Amino acid sequence: MASGCGVSQTVVIEASSWLEDNAWILELAAGERSIVGFIGHLLPQEVDFEKHLKRFGSNPLFRGIRVSGGDLLNNLNKPEFRKGIELMAGMNLELDVNGPAALLQPVAKLATDVPALRIVIDHVGSAGDPARLTQEWREGMKAAGLQKNVYCKVSALLEQTDASGKEWGKSPRETAYYVPILDHCWECFGEDRLVYGSNWPVCEKGGSYEEQFRIVADYFAARGAEASEKYFWKNSRQAYAWVERTSQ
Repeated sequence: MASGCGVSQTVVIEASSWLEDNAWILELAAGERSIVGFIGHLLPQEVDFEKHLKRFGSNPLFRGIRVSGGDLLNNLNKPEFRKGIELMAGMNLELDVNGPAALLQPVAKLATDVPALRIVIDHVGSAGDPARLTQEWREGMKAAGLQKNVYCKVSALLEQTDASGKEWGKSPRETAYYVPILDHCWECFGEDRLVYGSNWPVCEKGGSYEEQFRIVADYFAARGAEASEKYFWKNSRQAYAWVERTSQ
């Protein structure tokens, strides 16, 4: 599905909370050169975090971790969480964050406190219905965008909640529908810190892989060839410091 859109490589983001699923993806990546990086699932506040991080971080394909929702909000200011985050920054690993708009201001603060840490906001910061964007989201994205170590992944557009109660699989396919989200992301992060993400297979709740790809491809094509190339792969290399894979 991805190759039909010209996509040949990926950074895998792990949502599973099972520890050994981190090892499973790294084992898969060893033989699948289309995987240039892997963002694992570990919790910085847990007692064995350092041990697990060093175990998986010894593999150059392991590029960071994702922390979502309450795990981030409830632990952000705990000393053990901050210790784990600073350990990651020292290992040149990044942090993906996924959750509601309420996360955005705390993420901006974390980026200020730990400037060596690269942070990627997943799924356009859970913008929601493009026609009903909240002030909390707008201000949170602006605050995050002011931090040069924060990137925004433009993904999950088809899965954004519509306040009218639209059924899954019936999301609008027109690029114009998502322009309010896309324009604000562009204003906050610019052409150097927006990153492509398909959110496959979850995107299929709203439409096909090809449909979600076309929406963003059309938008960024209008911004110019250089901006489009940055969005689809160059910016991700900066955000994730992923590994070049050869055909050998």
